[in-house]
Amino acid sequence: PGPLGEPYLIGVGRADCTGPPAEIPLMGYANPQQTAAGIHTRLYSRAFIIDDGSRRVVFVTADVGMISQRLRLEVLQVLKEKYGNLYRQDNVVLSGTHTHCGPAGYFQYTLFMITSKGYIKASIEPLVNGIVKSIDIAHSTMKPGRIYRNRGELDESSLNRSPHSYLNNPENERQRYKSNTDKQVLVLKFTDLDGDGIGMISWFAVHAVSMNDTNRMVSSDNMGYASYLLEKDKNPGELPGQGGFVAGFSSSNLGDVTPNIRGPHCVNTGLPCDYLNSSCPVGGTKMCQASGPGEDMFDSTKIIGHNIYMKAKELYANAVEEVTGPIQAAHQWVNMTDVTVKINDTHTVSTCKPALGHSFAAGTTDGGGSLNFTQGAVEGDPFWDGIRDILLGKPSNQTKECHHPKPILFSTGEMNSPLPWHPQIVDVQIITIGSVAVIAVPGEMTTMSGRRLRKVVKEELESVGTFRNTEVVIAGLSNIYTHYITTYEEYQVQRYEGASTIYGPHTLTAYLHKYRELAKAIAQDRVSGLPVGPEPPFFTNNLFSLLAPAAVDRKPENTSFGDVLEQVLPLYRQGDVVSVTFIAGNPRHSGDIRDKTFVTVEIYDNRTETWEVVYNDASWETRFHWLKGSNKQNNATVEWYIPPSAPVGSYRIRHFGHYKELKSLRPVIIPYEGSSDVFTVMSSYYS
Repeated sequence: PGPLGEPYLIGVGRADCTGPPAEIPLMGYANPQQTAAGIHTRLYSRAFIIDDGSRRVVFVTADVGMISQRLRLEVLQVLKEKYGNLYRQDNVVLSGTHTHCGPAGYFQYTLFMITSKGYIKASIEPLVNGIVKSIDIAHSTMKPGRIYRNRGELDESSLNRSPHSYLNNPENERQRYKSNTDKQVLVLKFTDLDGDGIGMISWFAVHAVSMNDTNRMVSSDNMGYASYLLEKDKNPGELPGQGGFVAGFSSSNLGDVTPNIRGPHCVNTGLPCDYLNSSCPVGGTKMCQASGPGEDMFDSTKIIGHNIYMKAKELYANAVEEVTGPIQAAHQWVNMTDVTVKINDTHTVSTCKPALGHSFAAGTTDGGGSLNFTQGAVEGDPFWDGIRDILLGKPSNQTKECHHPKPILFSTGEMNSPLPWHPQIVDVQIITIGSVAVIAVPGEMTTMSGRRLRKVVKEELESVGTFRNTEVVIAGLSNIYTHYITTYEEYQVQRYEGASTIYGPHTLTAYLHKYRELAKAIAQDRVSGLPVGPEPPFFTNNLFSLLAPAAVDRKPENTSFGDVLEQVLPLYRQGDVVSVTFIAGNPRHSGDIRDKTFVTVEIYDNRTETWEVVYNDASWETRFHWLKGSNKQNNATVEWYIPPSAPVGSYRIRHFGHYKELKSLRPVIIPYEGSSDVFTVMSSYYS
């Protein structure tokens, strides 16, 4: 219900945004060896549009590591062409779930281009098109409806991975909270006027890193699995990504929060890592890894994802507190290298040009960091600093002093070749739907940073009396990526999160100041008076790609693409794993793979004498592995993990793809398909 008690108009939409699942680095662990080689689950964009009769807002949560500035600008450009002035930078929030297993290459700043083979058109296009399509679907399905809110606590699904930094926060502040991570889950339930559910958004602060950096399959990780389960519940009988009910699971202030709740141990000895710098006596930081609750990363993803799903489902089922009231949206572009905040009558503090500290190269206990830097470094390392000075140039004294005590590894704000290494212009944005305020944060806020931000925004919104009983939630990884945002106190410790707080020790103070201004404008209904701020750049020259074109495919003599190299067995039982290997082309040759599949598992229906698709490559139960062989001969292995509940019957597994060959010296791309033999699934031994 808007200002006059009439219901909101609500639209929900979901669209496939999976990019090329081969040879492109996966975005998140910054491990150049971790390139895509198949699909475990597909990536989706989920959009929610809410209109109160005079204003509307769009919230998108997409299965990506983070929204980049380039991705946002390209999406806004397409929305402008399609819808004119309806969807703009101020009323559209784009947030990433923070999976670390989606294709990279959708960035325009040099640091991100270097780690992900450049700016890759084939990678950014499916993201832009998928996000826009999810908004199109939401736009075209808008109808009157209601919104309910509910919140609860979720335990045993998250752990603070930098407790030493957290402990540096003031004791009286820490005493206000019972844990060093935020356990709360917020759910918004969307229904039509009959009370039938049409969608849900849930926020919970945890890294989507249950899948580690050895995984090569595209995956939506724990958050994506939670969406998958709730959508399966609400859209019975549909394949993944199909059906009208849309369940978005959004990231929050997850900066120092890991799902790998068994904590960090030395892989080679099984003993806990050194507490202060997360390294091991033999093997250093590379050996110090945190593990999840499961027996492997797939199992851990399943357990954590299931926990998040169960809590959201329970909160959704019991949501009765209706959200009513007007909608607002406030947005500003801010030059984050140059924000000065007055903290009292005599003192001001300022942000810095961006820079990354030594501990950035150490990675975290969740992965990354192959050069054996350690976390907690407040001294530089003469060896690496020497190399940096030769290759990239010394940081200026001004930047060094501004970032103190961070020992600077990369002075990215002073590196502009071939394009700036890091952004200067950053989005700050808040949308409010009745009594719910969503703060779009351009990076990864730690637990305590997020608590401070929510507190400031809530106080400001409620100061005038327009807002009461406000629920304030952070949507992380939104709009543009600026790494981490720690508190001033956590920054002093210089673990990975502090070293990756790129605008210096007062980054959070600057954000608190900027978001407070937005909240004040919303509370006083003065949003139209907010200055727009300096527009971010949209680079057209000097974007580079280091990804070679996909090669011509070869196959063994006297065979065809799609032929089976390793055949299925004739008989399986529920709970077994079926595996079949095909002669395959490079998945990059398949072009835009959205709404298609490389794999189907099909059951034979005796009654109609037809084959029916029961699983595809988006299904959790299937794994599509692409194996890049020698001599340009590639294979695809498809695995199907037969669920205990699978119907007994006759099945086959099919694989679809494209290969490239030269016809009179010109490359031609040709579709192919292959099928396994028919096999039988019987009931399991234990039934």
